[in-house]
Amino acid sequence: MTADTVVFLGDSLTQGGDWAGWFPDLTAVNLGIGGNTTDDVLGRLDSVVELDPDEIVLLIGTNDLGMRRNVESLVRNIQSILVQLRRDLPGSRMLVQSIMPRGREFSDRIHDANIHLRQFSATVHAQFLDLWPAMALDDGELNPAFSDDRLHLNDAGYEAWLSELRPALVRLRDLPPMTSPIRAIMLDDYARPTPQG
Repeated sequence: MTADTVVFLGDSLTQGGDWAGWFPDLTAVNLGIGGNTTDDVLGRLDSVVELDPDEIVLLIGTNDLGMRRNVESLVRNIQSILVQLRRDLPGSRMLVQSIMPRGREFSDRIHDANIHLRQFSATVHAQFLDLWPAMALDDGELNPAFSDDRLHLNDAGYEAWLSELRPALVRLRDLPPMTSPIRAIMLDDYARPTPQG
């Protein structure tokens, strides 16, 4: 039995991870690129599709906020990423990770974005992993023990992330692959109340 291929997709937070070393039982592919925004990831989804991975682990969005993009455009782009991946890789399992905490001045916008991402993930049959309880202080600041610059992670920060990610990947792999096509998804589904029938 061959090892599952897992793509870790995102920005410098993902790029800095030693995924192959941390998950030696998997075929880990690091597609994290420093400085990437959601637009950048949208523009390189073909490289993910070509790999036809068993699992995709996504963490993206903090650089959009650093460039003062609004939450709505950030969320809409991540929804587009997930819809395209689900359309082109119907059998891949997907794990959407909450946008990481950073400086507390970003916390309200990140919290708002994460609420939408949690709600939308189920729409594309993706799992959602909330990293905030492990990574943030009560005021929304990234725990200073995990970072030297309020953004990038040090070794302790990656350990804290892994403590959440390892069991999440086990749960993800226990799910059967999704083989049936999904219905057409409207990107505003999460904002629309469910009709009562």
